[in-house]
Amino acid sequence: MRETAPRLDEFTRLTRALAAAPDESTRLQLAVDSTVSLVTSCDHAGLTVNQRGGVLTRVGSDDVVQRANELQSELGEGPCLDVTRDQDTLVIPDLATARRYPTWAQRVHTELGVGSMMSLLVYTDQHSYGALSLYADIGRRFDADDLASAQAVAGHLAVTLSAGREIEHLSIAMHNRLTIGRAQGILMSTLDIDADAAFDYLRRMSMESNRKVVDLAEEIARTRALPPRP
Repeated sequence: MRETAPRLDEFTRLTRALAAAPDESTRLQLAVDSTVSLVTSCDHAGLTVNQRGGVLTRVGSDDVVQRANELQSELGEGPCLDVTRDQDTLVIPDLATARRYPTWAQRVHTELGVGSMMSLLVYTDQHSYGALSLYADIGRRFDADDLASAQAVAGHLAVTLSAGREIEHLSIAMHNRLTIGRAQGILMSTLDIDADAAFDYLRRMSMESNRKVVDLAEEIARTRALPPRP
């Protein structure tokens, strides 16, 4: 077992760097690049997502991950297509002799010089975001310590993506509330009604016109006029 203290220090530095990063894309790239240094046997890493039956590289350390994922999409087989909540970690110790995904494994081994791979689901209790894919060049294999470090990085990625979605949703909700509030103010002044009646007006118009309340509110706030009745 490798010494844990230096590894913990490295993860602490990663946590601080992620907190200081300006946006989600920067945080994801930082986490994936750190995977190569934090996971001893890892030479290439990437965050991948399933998209319409194929695999998309959201962010990667280099072109090896991109090409390996392209092959999964082209061949219709590969670990990132199969990693699910029921099997959240998949390790292929020797791609040259792999019985699972034989065509994809052989192509990755011969074309990209990869000997071993590991894929871990990136998820929280509420949502699955994709998979962290790690590749080791020929002559190297992932061991138990590598798996533990990779799981820690996958956890960092899950927190990063979850936080980003929460911030995005909060921003949208705040924008919508402000927009509706402005529209209510205009309706209160124009129709000489109170706030509750103004919201009821918006809701009624939404049902009659089959439009979202916030869309009507944006129109009222922009034009400062009542929308035409359907």
